[in-house]
Amino acid sequence: MYISFIGCGNMGTAMMKGILDSGIADASDLTGADRSEELLNTRKNELHISVTTDNKEAAKKADILFLSVKPQFYEEVIAEIRDSVKDSAIIITIAPGKTLSWTKESFGRELKIIRMMPNTPALVKEGMIGLCANDAVTDLELENVRKLCSGFARTEVIPESLMDVVTAVSGSSPAYVFMFIEAMADAAVAGGMPRDKAYTFAAQAVLGSAKMVLETGKHPGELKDMVCSPAGTTIQAVRVLEAKGFRSAVIECMEKCLEISRSL
Repeated sequence: MYISFIGCGNMGTAMMKGILDSGIADASDLTGADRSEELLNTRKNELHISVTTDNKEAAKKADILFLSVKPQFYEEVIAEIRDSVKDSAIIITIAPGKTLSWTKESFGRELKIIRMMPNTPALVKEGMIGLCANDAVTDLELENVRKLCSGFARTEVIPESLMDVVTAVSGSSPAYVFMFIEAMADAAVAGGMPRDKAYTFAAQAVLGSAKMVLETGKHPGELKDMVCSPAGTTIQAVRVLEAKGFRSAVIECMEKCLEISRSL
């Protein structure tokens, strides 16, 4: 199984590192393609993979081909490689707004296509991926791709109709969480805590809380209630968040993200 990545930026690199670290594939099984020779030399030195500036070369080799370029470059890249891709290859896209049918039409023939939406926590092997596939992809092939991604992310197979929601709830949401951590750290600094410690306390609180949701199976509201002691500090803090429209702000920001994703 030979794997090629067209696009060796942060997300492509995170996925390649995860695949290699998991031991599912060796460096000899991977090629990274990018137009930046400087970037390719960096990836070659750190990952020991084959690299090329020729997208067609990368596409010809691939049994699994990740298109990890920015959405605005998809049309150009597909036009360049569509005659080089093997009929048996699995094409994996990671761009918001690029549907399975759009990708098939762009290649101009029937191909195995998987659409996924990863997020930047893949860089630390804590990513979340929603994915869907066209009818040409078998259940076994889809499961193999999920295993391939297990080195850097959790995966969930979902209907394509929910892919834009995935963009809002996990693809873009690390930015919201980083803002929340920054705001908590700013408040801690205002209270006298050194900046470096403030980030550590705030980030670890978010990490631990998220882990509680995933591992206990309890409703987030129930976990919140566990922290809110009668006449305590936490319930007063929660009251302020409610008064300031915390939940509404989060919902509205995600609705805007969803709106933009659907318009791409």
